[in-house]
Order: sequence, then structure tokens, then C-alpha cells
Amino acid sequence: MKLLGHPIHPILIVFPLGLFSTAVLFDILFLLTSIPAFPVTAVYMIAAGAMSGLLAMSFGLLDMYKIRRDTRAMNIAGWHSIGNFFAIELFSVSWIVRLSAPGYAPTLPALVLSFAGAATLLISGWLGGELVYRLGLAVDEGANMDAPNSLTHKSAR
Repeated sequence: MKLLGHPIHPILIVFPLGLFSTAVLFDILFLLTSIPAFPVTAVYMIAAGAMSGLLAMSFGLLDMYKIRRDTRAMNIAGWHSIGNFFAIELFSVSWIVRLSAPGYAPTLPALVLSFAGAATLLISGWLGGELVYRLGLAVDEGANMDAPNSLTHKSAR
């Protein structure tokens, strides 16, 4: 699915990746400094990351239907989507665990879940990169160094 000539899924993935990564960063900062604002911020980052992740995933699943089933790309796309869903679930459970803690301070299980979610995102993100950069998935057929503007090129419509 496209918006103004560009696929929507890669536009949306920056939000959950950035939000989840920032949540982990705030967890680390809290462990180093004990500043009470860091876990509160992490809780909000995780909630926004989960919501934006589900939105990005829905557009990714729509894109998956365009891939031929008997290809390596479909196999990789399947693992990519499973990995991303699993990462969202890990962060979501971490979020639920944090909600009952005073000041949202992350407990050991909450931290383990978040760090496991981040590691899972690294792997599934690599798989997404493999789809785009190695297999050329979602790269416009007319793409080249001198390709016309995506807003004016006829395949953008």
C-alpha cells in the first residue's frame, strides 16, 4: 500500500523502533541514576511503541499479500512479521508488569522482557532489511539513480 508514491509500512516502522529503543535507553538511564522520571517515560514510550507497532504491522501484512508464496522472500517476510509481533508482545507484557510497580520502576522481569524485545527487534529488523536491500522487495520497478519523482511517475498512482 502506498501514500504519495511511497510504501506506508517503511514510513511507519520508525515509530515503534524509535519508541521501544528509547524505552530501553530510559531503563538503562534509570538503572544508572535512579532518577524517577526515567521509568515513567519508559512506560509511555512502550505504550506508544506497541500501538504504533501494531499499526505498522498491519500495513506490513497488507504488503505481504503481494509476495509470491513459493519464494524465499515470503519465508523471510513470515519470520520478519512473527519476530515483530513477538517483540511487541514482549514489550507489552513488560508494560503490564510495570503498571503495578510504584513509580513504574522496572522490576527484573520487566527489564528482561524489554531487553528481549529489543534483541528480537534487532533480528526481525535485519530480516526486514534483507527483504528490501538484498531481495529488492518494495523497490519500485523504475528505481535507478535517475528515476523520476515518485509523485509524478505513472506507477505511483
